[in-house]
Amino acid sequence: MDNLRFLLDIALILLTAKVFGIIARKLHAPEVVGEIIAGLLIGPAILGFVDQSDFINKMAEIGVIMLMFEAGLSTDMKKLKATGLKATAIACAGVFVPLILGTVLFMSFYGFGPIGSDQFIKGLFIGTLMAATSVSITVAALKELGKLSSTVGTTIVSAAIIDDVIVIVVLTFVLSAKGTGSSVWGTMLKALLFFAVAIITGFIVYKVFEWLDARYEHTRRIPIAALVYCIIMAYVAEKFFGIADITGAYVAGVVLCNLHDVKYVERKVDVSSYMVFAPIFFAGIGLKVSFENVNTTLLLFSVAFVFVALLSKIIGCGSAAKLCRFNWNDSLKIGIGMMTRGEVALITAQKGLAAGLITSDYFTAVILMILVSSILAPVLLKILYKPKTPA
Repeated sequence: MDNLRFLLDIALILLTAKVFGIIARKLHAPEVVGEIIAGLLIGPAILGFVDQSDFINKMAEIGVIMLMFEAGLSTDMKKLKATGLKATAIACAGVFVPLILGTVLFMSFYGFGPIGSDQFIKGLFIGTLMAATSVSITVAALKELGKLSSTVGTTIVSAAIIDDVIVIVVLTFVLSAKGTGSSVWGTMLKALLFFAVAIITGFIVYKVFEWLDARYEHTRRIPIAALVYCIIMAYVAEKFFGIADITGAYVAGVVLCNLHDVKYVERKVDVSSYMVFAPIFFAGIGLKVSFENVNTTLLLFSVAFVFVALLSKIIGCGSAAKLCRFNWNDSLKIGIGMMTRGEVALITAQKGLAAGLITSDYFTAVILMILVSSILAPVLLKILYKPKTPA
């Protein structure tokens, strides 16, 4: 066994991700689309040059944590406060609509069962898979377009964080119904406790960083300390409160977003993220795709699954945004921005696999959902944000 194989894998990922990222940009598509296609090309689905490994997965995890930390650092607190209630309404609709449509879709393919039956619970789990949102790709696309700190961008990120919490509660409920999870109320309590702890400790941490910022302005120790805080928050969120690590990373960014030196911190974090970790995360999505166990029924279900998953988010989040008095164009941007899926959907799928709610074959549908949404969302957002040429 080649103990240094991981070095070659990383080199191949970074090289192909950069090349395809440049090609995507030349074709007026977001770079992240090219990076995902690069992973698909060199991964098991096509050429098989690079396989999934625990090391690559961990590097990808750091990548998404850093992306969400940057999103938090870019947050405009005034806009976040202004969009709080709207983001909550959008998140609720973005969970409810996919949950219902996903349940109906599964039972349409594999048979209907009464409420509480094993078939119904499996359908509910498929709906939960659809409800999961991951905006790390949307964050990268909005950042590339210069719209991350806009009202729409802030609303999308805020709604996605709330969506995460709701999905965790729903997942716990489904696992509890299967007899394998903890209590729903226990999960909700943990989520509330996490945000309470984050607010209290965040106030103290912010004061410490404010002091450091005044004493050591524009020195590397500030971004290093900020990154340490981000990683600790990511660990604490998932380890002790059962909240996704990316939520902890985003909250860490929000805590520090009002620092005087925040742009300097963001710039330094972005260097490592852009050069190494983010390309590995985006290419890693393509690496997870495999077509080995696909049959006709699963293929048809996968296509329907992807279509309903994308449409349900656009309908749910877009309609809620419109009810919250966004215009039609911004409502569509929010719906499309919320339709991306990623690590949260994969984590949810793995939980369902362990509980016996799905078999490993269904990962094909989940990967396709992640891949299609990850490619479509940035492309569509770029089209929607394209300046209108005068007639």
